[in-house]
Amino acid sequence: MKLISKQLDKEGAGSIRLQPEEPADLWHAYNLIHTGDILKASTFRRITKDKDKDSTSGVTGTTSSSGSSQRIQLTLAINVQKTDFDPSAGALHASGPVAEESPHVRLGAYHTLDLALHRAFTLSKLPNAPWDSVALQTVTSACDPASRAEVGAVVLQPGFANICLVTEHMTLLRQRVEISIPRKRAADSAAGHDKAVTRFYAAVAVAMNRHFDYGNLKAVIIASPGFTGEQLLQYLLDSAAKDVDSGSATAGTNKMLIKSKNKFLLVHCASGHIHALNEVLRAPEVLARLADTKFARESATLEKFFSVLNEGEEMGGVKAWYGPKQVAAAVDRGAVKTLLISDRLFRSDDVKKRKYYVALVEQVRSQGGEALVFSSLHESGKQLDQFTGIAAILNFAIPELDDMSDDDERDVMQIEEH
Repeated sequence: MKLISKQLDKEGAGSIRLQPEEPADLWHAYNLIHTGDILKASTFRRITKDKDKDSTSGVTGTTSSSGSSQRIQLTLAINVQKTDFDPSAGALHASGPVAEESPHVRLGAYHTLDLALHRAFTLSKLPNAPWDSVALQTVTSACDPASRAEVGAVVLQPGFANICLVTEHMTLLRQRVEISIPRKRAADSAAGHDKAVTRFYAAVAVAMNRHFDYGNLKAVIIASPGFTGEQLLQYLLDSAAKDVDSGSATAGTNKMLIKSKNKFLLVHCASGHIHALNEVLRAPEVLARLADTKFARESATLEKFFSVLNEGEEMGGVKAWYGPKQVAAAVDRGAVKTLLISDRLFRSDDVKKRKYYVALVEQVRSQGGEALVFSSLHESGKQLDQFTGIAAILNFAIPELDDMSDDDERDVMQIEEH
């Protein structure tokens, strides 16, 4: 993400102009844009020109007898009412009424802005819901070049593979490969089996070469049950060497693959389905290689949370809790060592709820604890969302938390008013 300008008052109200440079930046933008914000960007809109008055009405529609219709490019500002993000398509849409006067569109007319890569936008937050510490940290992180490190990951089993790119903030499924592989039942069917396996590895190799820039990737993880991953890696290296020797059109890509062979990491997992990626990212060898990445820290912290939770239940002194009410009570007692919170909670349309969770993060950090904001587009974040989206590892056990119910989040939000 490129930061173009920032104009904020001492209370945090004001505007920041940003330009998305890569797909993950649209995810950052989605987390920054909230209901009630003013979003300004270049857009296209069909307008009707009145022949009699020689002016534009700003009303979309088809050509009528009294005017002509044309599609023009213009800059509009809207009061955001709805956002929609499709990570697979890399599409971010924000809708709402036009908030600033325009010579082509009347004030209050409904419009949808489509944010895109390399097209700047300006996001303004009003005094009642200003830029908070979590949002500003998101901007800082998005604009940090070090946060752009990507990891290629292939999670597979015989006949089925998921080719993924894992960034600091999201997991992108780039392609899924499925090829039927017959069982080895007799000598006459062995040849058919082997041909199908080779065809499967070839298809996975093509997909990897299409989606992976081996020179820029931090690591390439190949994870599978059994020896499927090892066989794939051997196929990749063997076929790449043959391709380089033949001097084909893909020789350049395969030359880089061979040069980057030290980046490849073989990991065992239970299945070839994409949900196994969370297990893969928690593997000790992966954590050691990717120790400086955000998603590796998230996976390791979630693993520690579950470990502490299980140990506490066995020993009778629970030092890990999840749920808004229990976590807030632990924060109020200064007991939180590590707060785990999903970015989904900061996307609430309820301003009071967003402010509450921001205050919770700030309170933990002011007490010397660590607060990790998990991406809900990573497998670890999805798993945390299954546990209410908020959890904590404590410095000491609090027996009273056992008596708290999980049924009412509203009670705990009163902490904000203390």
